[in-house]
Amino acid sequence: MNTKIVWFDFGGVLSPPISDLFISYFLKTGIQPKDLQLAMKHVADDMHMDILSPIEKGILTEQEWGYRLREKLRINIPKIDLSRAHLEEFGCQWFQNIQPNKIMIDTFCRVKCAGIKVGILTNNVSEWEPYWKEVIGIEDLADHIVDSCKIHCRKPERSIFKFAEEKAKCQPEECLLIDDVEENCNAAISIGWKSIHFENNTNTVIKLFEQLSHEGMTL
Repeated sequence: MNTKIVWFDFGGVLSPPISDLFISYFLKTGIQPKDLQLAMKHVADDMHMDILSPIEKGILTEQEWGYRLREKLRINIPKIDLSRAHLEEFGCQWFQNIQPNKIMIDTFCRVKCAGIKVGILTNNVSEWEPYWKEVIGIEDLADHIVDSCKIHCRKPERSIFKFAEEKAKCQPEECLLIDDVEENCNAAISIGWKSIHFENNTNTVIKLFEQLSHEGMTL
C-alpha cells in the first residue's frame, strides 16, 4: 500500500543532531554533556522511568524537572558552577540560536508539494513548544503534529504510533517514519509502518526518494 503520510521526527532530524545540541548547551552554560545526561538519567531513575519520560510525557513541569536537574548536578559535582544555567527555564536556553536542519526542512516541503501528507511525530515538552516550532518554522505546513507531552505517551511506545495513525486516518502501512533513534524506527516497523533510520541527510533523502519512487511517486 502506498505511503499517504511521511512523519518526521523533530529532534535530530528537523533539528541538528542531538549531540550538537548538547554541545551548544555546554557552550552556553559550561555544563558538560556527560554531566547533564547523567543528571537527566538520575531524575528519571528516581521515578523508575526512561531518561526523558518524566518531562516528555508531561508528568513533571519544566520548572520542577529543571529544579531536580539542578539538585542532581549539585550532588554529582559539588563544586559545579551553575550560574549560567537557567535550568528551570531549560527550553528557552536550550533552543537559543539553534538553526534547523535545512536539508530535511526542504525535504519536508518537497514531500508536501508532491501531494503527500507530512506530519511531525515528536517526543517533546509542553513548555518547549514555542521554541522548537520557531526553530523549524514549518509547523503550519504540517498536516498533523503528534507531541508526546500532549498525549502522555512517547516513542517507542506502541500507543503513540496508533494515536498518529488515527489522527491521520491512515492504515499502518500508509505511514512512513523518519527518525534518528533506531529503537523508534524498529517500533514503528513492528506495527506495520515503513521507516527510515536517519543517520545523515544524504542517505535519508536517497532512501526516501527510492521508497516513494518504488510506489510510483516522485518528489
